[in-house]
Amino acid sequence: MQSDNRLFDDFAKFVNGAAGTIAGMAREGEAAARERAKTFLGGMDFVSRDEFEVVKAMAVAARDEADALRARLDALEGKQVASQPGSPDAAGAGEGAL
Repeated sequence: MQSDNRLFDDFAKFVNGAAGTIAGMAREGEAAARERAKTFLGGMDFVSRDEFEVVKAMAVAARDEADALRARLDALEGKQVASQPGSPDAAGAGEGAL
């Protein structure tokens, strides 16, 4: 009986060792695959989410500034057109005053 228990104990140790080895190989394979994917994607010039959000905020700020400048320019051009003699706005204002 003692020899049977020893045989089972040795078999259990062998199976545990094999399972540990297989688990280690799986971890190493996963790490290697992750590193390869990172290298592959790194070569494709992708940007990180943080970089994207910063550029997006800069674009929104630039668009807002351009809209404000466009409104200011339109207001200045409107004043210039109204102050020119012979313009419809200036003629209409002059006729009412005569």
